[in-house]
Amino acid sequence: MNRMDNRLGRMTPLLLGAAIAALAAAPAVAQTAPAPAGEAGDGDIVVTGYGRSLEEAIDMKRNTIGFSDSIIATDIADFPEQNLSEALQRLPGVTIERDKGLGTRVNVRGLPTEFTFVSINKLATASGSGGRDVEFDIFASELIQSVTVHKSPTAADEEGGIAGSVAIRTARPFDNPGLRVVGSAEGAYNSISEKVDPQFSFLASNTFGDFGVLISVAKQKRTNRTDSNSGINFRPISRWTDRNNANARQAIAVLQRDAGVTIDDVKDQDEVNRIVFLDKVGDRVYLNDQDRFGISGSIQYKPSNQFSLSFDAFIGSYDTVEDEYDAAGYSASSNSTLDTIHDFDATTLSDDGIVVLRDVSYTNTQHEFLSKEFINKTDYRQFGGEMNWETGNWRINLLGGYSGARKTLDASNLKHVAYAPSRTRYTENGGETIPSDDPRTIDMYNAPDSYLFEAYETTLERIKDDKYAAQIDVTYNFDFDAFPALKRFNVGGRYTNKANERHYGEEKIQGPTRGSVAYVNTRTLGDSPLESVTDIVGGKSYQARELDWQQISNSYARDFFRPDGFVTPFDDGQYYQVKEETLAAYAMIDFEFDIGPVPLFVNAGGRYVRTTVHSEGFHQVQNDDGSTGYTDAPISSSGRYEKFLPAFNAHAELTDSLYLRAAASQTLIRPALTDLAYKRTASWNDFRFTDGNPNLKPTYADQWEAGVEKYLGGGGILAASYFWKKIKGVVQSELTGVVPDVTKYNANGTIDGVYDFDVYQPVNAEGSYKVSGVELNAIVPLGMFTPWLEGFGINANYTFLDSSLTGQSDLGIPTSPIGLADNTYNATIYFERGPLAMRVSYNRKGAYVERIERNMYPVYRDAYGQFDLAASYQLTENFRVELQGINIGNAKTTGYTMDPAFPTTYEFSGSRISLGVRAQF
Repeated sequence: MNRMDNRLGRMTPLLLGAAIAALAAAPAVAQTAPAPAGEAGDGDIVVTGYGRSLEEAIDMKRNTIGFSDSIIATDIADFPEQNLSEALQRLPGVTIERDKGLGTRVNVRGLPTEFTFVSINKLATASGSGGRDVEFDIFASELIQSVTVHKSPTAADEEGGIAGSVAIRTARPFDNPGLRVVGSAEGAYNSISEKVDPQFSFLASNTFGDFGVLISVAKQKRTNRTDSNSGINFRPISRWTDRNNANARQAIAVLQRDAGVTIDDVKDQDEVNRIVFLDKVGDRVYLNDQDRFGISGSIQYKPSNQFSLSFDAFIGSYDTVEDEYDAAGYSASSNSTLDTIHDFDATTLSDDGIVVLRDVSYTNTQHEFLSKEFINKTDYRQFGGEMNWETGNWRINLLGGYSGARKTLDASNLKHVAYAPSRTRYTENGGETIPSDDPRTIDMYNAPDSYLFEAYETTLERIKDDKYAAQIDVTYNFDFDAFPALKRFNVGGRYTNKANERHYGEEKIQGPTRGSVAYVNTRTLGDSPLESVTDIVGGKSYQARELDWQQISNSYARDFFRPDGFVTPFDDGQYYQVKEETLAAYAMIDFEFDIGPVPLFVNAGGRYVRTTVHSEGFHQVQNDDGSTGYTDAPISSSGRYEKFLPAFNAHAELTDSLYLRAAASQTLIRPALTDLAYKRTASWNDFRFTDGNPNLKPTYADQWEAGVEKYLGGGGILAASYFWKKIKGVVQSELTGVVPDVTKYNANGTIDGVYDFDVYQPVNAEGSYKVSGVELNAIVPLGMFTPWLEGFGINANYTFLDSSLTGQSDLGIPTSPIGLADNTYNATIYFERGPLAMRVSYNRKGAYVERIERNMYPVYRDAYGQFDLAASYQLTENFRVELQGINIGNAKTTGYTMDPAFPTTYEFSGSRISLGVRAQF
């Protein structure tokens, strides 16, 4: 963590010094738009888009009763990032998770993604993930009008979200009355794949008296290559010592001989699980082709400012094909064991009593060449209607709609295997498998005739995700001379119905014909056409290290192993359906009064929620002949919970530009629908079953926040806040039972053995933990200090978190919660003057626990930061040329197990440079 702290030390002066106090506020991300000619001189073209959107976002923050930050897109294509999640990362306290260089899910204040609630046009959003987190990469950012992150809920909010709630709004025609036509086109170049991808967007909007119509379309293709030396995880020596055979005895003897490690009791799991070796070292090339298409439309009737009726539609598709070519040395094969320990480390993790075997020769490593193909097709749609009516002192809002997603995941894996002695060891940035001193060893990258075909495996998954909602909200504005402090009373109710259905199946071809298992295999890797892996995917040489190898292309594998009529059958045992119904009622009251010369605004209320969960699936049973099967019909299980959630928000206007703000509430986030599913999945290599749990309850949080905001002239703000959360009932996986005498089979159909399988379930953990933090934000137009800096500005924010939680490690190793980063910060320097606009942004997320390997060893994603830039030049009042760069410093993604001395990921996704033109009429 010292490296992260040093970088933080270098960054802090920028945040504090550049803003004079370096506190910050609601940033916005928008490119530029021309102001009317003449404002700076007749005939001049003046660019004010980014600065103007910052001012609008600051106004939204100022007028919100609670803590919030916003992004405003004044027009389509004003978000320059690859998708919506990357646009959001400029907000204070918001970071994103990246997968192979692409922003995917959103974290608010460093908390896990599943703690964030997301809605589009006030309706909960379906993305087909099966969880509460939304896969933001499926949404084209060009279709979004504004995004607000609410960090302190009110009683009227559907679900506050423990981290916060992200409210997305698409455009409506009366946002900008009159005729408006905007279009953009660009080409984007990836530095590793060396391919250029097109992107187009178009918006047309017009109002006709009381009616308005808007439609916007976005189409994007993206090709990204990622090179990764990864998968280098700890595996406990119990892999062999649990077995009473010659391999176990040799492992124990080699440990004593080469490392001086004596095992007192091989049955003591706490002892043997603290002696670890490198499980698997892989070199991988990923080629990800994405095709994103979206349409946003709105019809609006607005005869006056007192009445409006809107119908919104948001439709799109997100299709990806990812090819993965993987060459790996699996040192933990069951028929192998230790041969020679060349190097070990008993000091780095000595506080946890862990000995790491850093460099080992093994007797019979399983070398694998894997050609994998992942096809993901997601179609999403959302339809909603909203009515707003003000009459006298009454204001009525009616809302209803549907959000749905259909996802199909089609995956395949062509596997060739060679067993031979090899040596696996850590390198400076990852790991490697090389020939050992044993005369039977091989060079795993250049021995195609040593690899036998093992299987062509396919999986097929289909997910149906539907959400319905209806809400009524009524507000009465008081005008009591006797009690002028009482301003309004608000009541409402909401009904939501959510359903998630999943079908899943597997098929494995292991012989010359489909379904054959027991046969004499003579087909080798060399019997198929081989190509250099970088020739298959195209682009530059392998970036993770100096290496090249040959594999079978996925296109050949699909043609050869999937004849006409090939279908992956669904498995009843993997089916589940989860339905969730929620009724909610809320009431709020607003007060406005003065304490001396200080105006005070207070909102207080409560929300009652009642939720019923119904889950069904096929359950595993034991047949009369001793085999296992599934019930003939689905078996169901139900659960129910209810809760009252209070909320309080207030702010005081000490002066016209200085605000004090405070909030307190109890909120919740519901468990993922996949965790509620009544199903059982098997992990055969880990000797484990995983069950769902329909009786899960939500995770709750008691929270409060206090802050100060200083609004500057010229569209600036300084802000600081302290927040505190007590989180209860966190969902985590725990051992809940054991299934004895489970028969495990090898890949060739022979019996591997009969074992006891552990059963793990998601449960609500006992007790609670606390998270607190400080958020500093600043937007500073530098022209307020001196005229020669007119047009320059800084937009920066920093969030620090402290957590009392210790993680889920079965070995008692203290860790932060999965996904929680202690430090996050963003900084943007921007310039707008005349027709030219430029900005350079840096965003960074501190190290966080990515997962707990085998429920024992925390695996960290290392701190990550990248530079992005955008520049534009307004050629005429209607045309603009734009240049954008993402990850222009080619930052790499790294990770480690427990300590950076034991790297587990070393990944390159390259930079992305785009050039485009935009027209507006």
